[in-house]
Amino acid sequence: MFDFSLLQRLCEARGISGDEGAVRDLIIDEIKDHAEYRVDNLGNLLVHKKGKAPAKARLMLSAHMDEVGLMVTDITSEGFLKFHEVGGIDRRVLPGKQVAVGKNGVAGVIGVKPIHLTKGDESESVPEPSEMTIDIGADSQEEALAAVSYGDSVTFAADFTKNGSTVRSKAIDDRFGCCVLIQLIKSDLPYDADFVFVVQEEVGLRGAKTAAYTVDPQFAIVIEATTSAEIPEIDKQKQVCNLGEGAVISLMDRRTIYDKEMVALALSTAEKLGVKAQLKRAVAGGNDAGSIHQSRGGVRTLAVSLACRYLHAPDTVASVRDCDSMLELAKALCAEIAGGALPV
Repeated sequence: MFDFSLLQRLCEARGISGDEGAVRDLIIDEIKDHAEYRVDNLGNLLVHKKGKAPAKARLMLSAHMDEVGLMVTDITSEGFLKFHEVGGIDRRVLPGKQVAVGKNGVAGVIGVKPIHLTKGDESESVPEPSEMTIDIGADSQEEALAAVSYGDSVTFAADFTKNGSTVRSKAIDDRFGCCVLIQLIKSDLPYDADFVFVVQEEVGLRGAKTAAYTVDPQFAIVIEATTSAEIPEIDKQKQVCNLGEGAVISLMDRRTIYDKEMVALALSTAEKLGVKAQLKRAVAGGNDAGSIHQSRGGVRTLAVSLACRYLHAPDTVASVRDCDSMLELAKALCAEIAGGALPV
């Protein structure tokens, strides 16, 4: 059964790219009594889990710890914070959003010029981030600097909610993947496996590159979240994937052509388990597989993703049923691949 209380703690932790320490500390606290671990120079958490038997194939499972967010770049004389995006954020979602700034989580709101002061096309266009500021209620630069600093991380301040069918939160991408890996590490596995919680995926798949080089796996499974565009304005043929239809198996994206035998194994394993799985119906985006599959002499790689609406926004929505089926499928694939189901 998927641990939604753990997912909540992971999602509520604050950790944009390059500032993942709080997330990493939470993960270490969860897995420290269940496996061997170390942190590399870039900040990746590398975990080796002993199974009941040595692995017949070296398998690495990967999830990224970082979330998209903002960074404070300047503070005006009036005490407003200027910022730059960290990771890919649609600027249309920014105005009016509540944020948390710095290690103390100072509350702020992203502001823009009032609508009644705009003119012509300006009133209908989306302002550039350079035209927005974060208001933390300071009256001067000095007062702002007493609470925050240049370079501080800024995260969305969304709450976590779960009802009978969906879960909503910031940072489901990819705290969901982290949650799956933690639960696998805390379970009894039939074979040894390596797990990596990587940094800086949202700014260029950087942590995965070094983690894969260090671990040197033969196979890798990336546990991710991916965009579901199933909203009223989008034709069904363009929705890419759908909530409630199970794990999303990618064939190809902008960074990776996935291993065809691993894709087939994922689909057949889901069928044997009686859980839903779906193919991603677009060639778009990318994830840490883009770095992993090119490591050293090459790594046979699969991406298994959770369908999410509104990815990279202050609130992301996913299916409760999909979370459960993803965990079950990931555990089964771990056993199959580490147990030698595919030729090395």
